[in-house]
Amino acid sequence: MHPLRSAPAPLPLPPVPAAKACRVLRWQADRPSSVQVGQFLRQLAVLVRAGVPLLRALETLVRQAPSSGLKTTIERLAAAVRAGKRLSEQMVQEPGVFSAMEVGMVRAGEAGGALAPVLARVAAGRDKAQRLRRRLRSATAYPSLVMLVAAVIVTGLLLFVVPRFQEIFATQLRGQPLPALTQAVISTALFVRTHVLFGVAGLAGFVVLARWLAGTARGRRWRDQLVLRAPVIGPLVRRIAVAGFARTLGASLESGVALLPALALARDTAGNVVVARALAGVMARVKSGDGLAGPLRAIPVFRGMPADMIEVGEESGALPEMLSRVAEIYDDEVDAALTTLLTLIEPALIVTMAVVVGTLVIALFLPIVRIIQLMG
Repeated sequence: MHPLRSAPAPLPLPPVPAAKACRVLRWQADRPSSVQVGQFLRQLAVLVRAGVPLLRALETLVRQAPSSGLKTTIERLAAAVRAGKRLSEQMVQEPGVFSAMEVGMVRAGEAGGALAPVLARVAAGRDKAQRLRRRLRSATAYPSLVMLVAAVIVTGLLLFVVPRFQEIFATQLRGQPLPALTQAVISTALFVRTHVLFGVAGLAGFVVLARWLAGTARGRRWRDQLVLRAPVIGPLVRRIAVAGFARTLGASLESGVALLPALALARDTAGNVVVARALAGVMARVKSGDGLAGPLRAIPVFRGMPADMIEVGEESGALPEMLSRVAEIYDDEVDAALTTLLTLIEPALIVTMAVVVGTLVIALFLPIVRIIQLMG
């Protein structure tokens, strides 16, 4: 027999990685949005509060799901409830849809027989977080767009317009020296043309390095420390952290979650590594028998009004209500700070862009005036 015919056929490579990647991409594409999940929780709370059994409420909401991702999620929840499981047990299996705080609150509501109000509070908390995210995106979208447009305009002028004017100046001025401003602009354009590739490579390397550092524990801690100490962003981030902590802790306590598990949920949703580590120390002191206000007062972020109001809530036995009040106050302060920041950033960016572009235009037209004088 021919040796080629006697050799066994090569085995095909196992398609497991590709299939896994397709499953991951399909899951990301089918995952419901935060707004859709919030609407589902609110509708579920209304149906359960109206006396509709949980399984029937889920089956009703399956038919009303606005997307295939949300429909699939509700079907899995209904199947788990139909099999005798609790709703929170299946919510744990949906980590990209429901947060740990929401699962803990629903679990406490199931244990206390108050599932409907807990679902309403979970939906309200998700709505507040969604509004804050939209507010932050709108606050950063306009400055980012203006800076991008300014960078593109300035780069285009330096790469394409300034060299043409430089040729005209060299021909028409007949060896006359250029104005200092024009010479500075031409030197800058020459530097940009010479080092544009190195600049792009350096920027890409910086982005890759920053993303790699953000994926490490030490890098996240350095980043969050810098953010907290930033002159303009720092106070805003501190207010957001206090509001999120107070809202999560107050809603968890009001739903029946014990203090230590509620503190763990609030720590995990702090959004800042530095604040989360400080809250871990607060949990250790509370576990040893201390109150909540004292350990919080040792953290600079919570020092002052938040710790004082929490202390009043502990003494009066109205800690969840006081925490909700703290969250409302700091939410209002965040809105006011964002409004002020937008009010100041917009004219500052416009003035900066006008100064940069105007400087380039003046630098290019100064030699033209001299050329006209020479021609006269």
